[in-house]
Amino acid sequence: MLGILSAGIAPGLALLSYVYLKDQYGAEPISMVSRTFFFGALLVFPIMFIQYVLETENIIQSHLLDAFLSTSLLEEFVKWFIVFYVAYQHAHFDEPYDGVVYGASVSLGFASTENILYLIGNGVEHALGRALLPVSSHALFGVIMGYYFGKGKFSPHKRKWLILSLLFPFLLHGIYDYILISQTNWLLIMVPFMAFLWWLGLRKVKKARLLSAQYAEMQKEAFH
Repeated sequence: MLGILSAGIAPGLALLSYVYLKDQYGAEPISMVSRTFFFGALLVFPIMFIQYVLETENIIQSHLLDAFLSTSLLEEFVKWFIVFYVAYQHAHFDEPYDGVVYGASVSLGFASTENILYLIGNGVEHALGRALLPVSSHALFGVIMGYYFGKGKFSPHKRKWLILSLLFPFLLHGIYDYILISQTNWLLIMVPFMAFLWWLGLRKVKKARLLSAQYAEMQKEAFH
């Protein structure tokens, strides 16, 4: 069991550490990052229950609706809600890059619990595949969500960026799940899609760091 727990949580903590250590203008308090990670981890259980009811009652009967509604919209909205109410409105969210940290934290908390439960049910031999696909994809959806949260927090056009912070992860997550559940040769499509997702996610990390650098420079000038 210890091996399964370690294999289940290690990829999420590794990815979160990477995102966290990229914060160049004052790292976020470990307590805040832990809190968002913990809330993300707890989200798995109510979402699993809702998804179980939807499946058992045969409410959603197409791969498209299953991918975009019962999986993507449900999961991304609840993660968005946690980032918005736990982190976005907190005083510690004080630079654009912080959105990336908190978005990734919530998503990786969710992914880690989901991963542990999957490995308990199916075996630790699936750990590498899970790390490369579900855990990584959740991290990248969270990074993209957090990038737009960071833009919105320090922009006069907050509503626009907050909408995009949910819209883009929802669309990307829906595409990911649709490929996974509807395509026979899903791996042939998934590999280029994941390559694109990594490119996009790392680009958002870089852009968020640049925004934080610009914001820090503006703050310096304001005090002079």
